[in-house]
Amino acid sequence: MAGSSRTDDSPFGRWWRNVDRTTLICTFILIGFGYILMLAASPAVAVRIGASRNMFIFKQVMFLGIAGVIVVGISMLSRKAVLRLSIIGGMLMLGATALTLVHGIEIKGARRWIALPMMSLQPSEFLKPCFAVVTGWLLTQRRVSRYFPGMLIAFALYGLIMLLLKSQPDIGMLTVITAVFLVQLFVDGLNLILVAFGFGCMIAAGIAAFFIFPHVRSRVERFMHPGVGDHYQIDTALRAFGNGGLLGRGPGEGRVKDLLPDAHADFVFAVAGEEYGLVVCMLIICVFGVIVVRTLLRLIREDDPFVVIATSGLVTGFGLQAFVNMASSLHLIPTKGMTLPFISYGGSSAMSVALAIGMVLALTRQQQGRSLAGNSFVTTLRQWRSA
Repeated sequence: MAGSSRTDDSPFGRWWRNVDRTTLICTFILIGFGYILMLAASPAVAVRIGASRNMFIFKQVMFLGIAGVIVVGISMLSRKAVLRLSIIGGMLMLGATALTLVHGIEIKGARRWIALPMMSLQPSEFLKPCFAVVTGWLLTQRRVSRYFPGMLIAFALYGLIMLLLKSQPDIGMLTVITAVFLVQLFVDGLNLILVAFGFGCMIAAGIAAFFIFPHVRSRVERFMHPGVGDHYQIDTALRAFGNGGLLGRGPGEGRVKDLLPDAHADFVFAVAGEEYGLVVCMLIICVFGVIVVRTLLRLIREDDPFVVIATSGLVTGFGLQAFVNMASSLHLIPTKGMTLPFISYGGSSAMSVALAIGMVLALTRQQQGRSLAGNSFVTTLRQWRSA
């Protein structure tokens, strides 16, 4: 197989030779875990809400199947096509995020979703990877032309997104996008003092959110003072990890899925801990770690600043989302409704994460041609028009 792949000059053969196969395989391992844990966690949740026992399973099988196709399809794109897709997709998702404030579905006091057939779309999930790629390119433009205000546009774009997410409100997504942007500024070479100032502003914004948004204050107070407020979900999740022990109680033998409303989504990691034990939980953590570390190691050898900055943002968002979900389930941080990539139930989550990983694979794929960071804004537009 390896020998034949080196002589295969078809588009698929060239893609297979140059793509990061380790990250690709790890991605499909996570999708496999998603199938297994959805079989374990979702039937009890569906029955509890009066739906068909297999409703969530059928939907998630479709979502994860589409996600797998998105990963492979996006990973075959050129760097120029990834940038074009991010600009167009980012504008569409920015408009859709604004639309949620007017015609969005309100769930638990927040307007983050748009109703579509078979699923609810959360536009900000797709906005996150597009933002990382677009800002990666904008920040590199100062190396090409000092007259093009790339950094100013990047900050203006971030400010607009911040305003929209604060209005929904979605403080968790805003925190992730802020972290992505600060990491990109650091990688771009921004003065460390200014980066530290940015993190200081992030902490100040968190403190302000504590006083402005009641749900944020409630979660922080319950985390800081375990004896205060309702701790049912986190206490149940922690008991599930304890019941699972090293090897778990066995497939289908867990009880947390019968007790937690979000066992198939925000607390799916607790289901894994109870039914499959510490060993499988550590394996899941290691797979996420391999994707993040492997990508960062590939960036060390990359000489295109656009790829380095954009991919750093993409992998930061992916890794941070996984960390927040698992740390929330283990009560290491205040609880936050954030899905575990490819494993939690959710169409928007599965497909947006697939988009991000597909972009990572496309940008880190060995490609011939001139670096996009060497193209001026006008040159890039001319290339697109002639393509």
